[in-house]
Amino acid sequence: MLYHPVNIAMSVLAAQRLDTSNIEIGDLLKWIGIIVALIIAVALFLFFVAFGKLWLQALSSGCPIAVLEFIGMYLRKVNPRVIVDALVMTHKAGIPVHIDKLQAHFLARGNVRDVVQALIAASRANIKLTFERGAAIDLAGRDVLDAVRTSVHPKVIDCPNPARGRPTIDAVAKNGIQLQIKARVTVRTNIERLVGGATEETVIARVGEGIVSAVGQAETHKDVLANPRQISREVLNAGLDAGTAFDIVSIDIADIDVGENIGAKLIGDQAEAEKRRAQAEAEAQRARAVARAQEMEALQRENRAKVILAEAGIPMAIAEAFRSGNLGIMDYYNIQNIQADTRMRGSLAQGSQAQGTPGYQSPGTESST
Repeated sequence: MLYHPVNIAMSVLAAQRLDTSNIEIGDLLKWIGIIVALIIAVALFLFFVAFGKLWLQALSSGCPIAVLEFIGMYLRKVNPRVIVDALVMTHKAGIPVHIDKLQAHFLARGNVRDVVQALIAASRANIKLTFERGAAIDLAGRDVLDAVRTSVHPKVIDCPNPARGRPTIDAVAKNGIQLQIKARVTVRTNIERLVGGATEETVIARVGEGIVSAVGQAETHKDVLANPRQISREVLNAGLDAGTAFDIVSIDIADIDVGENIGAKLIGDQAEAEKRRAQAEAEAQRARAVARAQEMEALQRENRAKVILAEAGIPMAIAEAFRSGNLGIMDYYNIQNIQADTRMRGSLAQGSQAQGTPGYQSPGTESST
């Protein structure tokens, strides 16, 4: 076969073009690979700068965390230091807790570190406490770590609380003597009732109520002074810790002082009240008597006015008798003599009565006041 020179030249040019296109595609792929490798290297560098120490800590502790978990915590604004420390502590303590639960509690504004420490302390003390219950206690505003510590080491509560302003509980026995009592209550936290259970204030109030009731049942204050332990037993057996977040271990009477005689004071107050009531009734009776006297005085003046009015008609009757001839001149003089004699005797009698009885007022005369 004969080859034409033109055909040979075209074949050589086509081969050169194919080689050139292959070289360009290879270079492009090479540069893409280099860029991708650089991006991956930079990402790994940034990851190790930001989370490398935490990742190595989790890996060396036997609880490896995926790289995507760190990225997710960064995007969710979760503090990875808190999560890694909590996860390492729970893993080393043999308490398996999933990382999602730790992050969820952190996002709920809970204290992850306190909950984890409480779980570890409860596990060491053989107290049944799950992460869910511990998280619920923490989110309820209670100090879950302090609650676990109180379960292990009971604490003492002063009853009454001095911070409230009352230093003692005042109770009165049947004989009326007041006793001023200070008590100390030893309590242990009840984890099962911590959420929704009553606080220390309720325990203090119930113990105070029980002490007042127990002292009130005593015949005399001497019985209480002789055996204060009996009060503690009665109060303790009353089940005062029902519905509270605590179990009462013991109630101890720290101090008892004898106060006032409340019974005598109440009797005196009652007598004073009776006295005032009697005085008020006497004053009311006096006021009624004064009013009655004034009424009688007014009636007396009214009757006397009637008498004076009737006496005013006597001269007219005498004049009429003169005119009609039924009365003579001698009869008139006799009447005048009798009236004069009567006035004289009245004056004498008034003078003798005034000397013998001060304040006496004869009939027919009016008081100058």
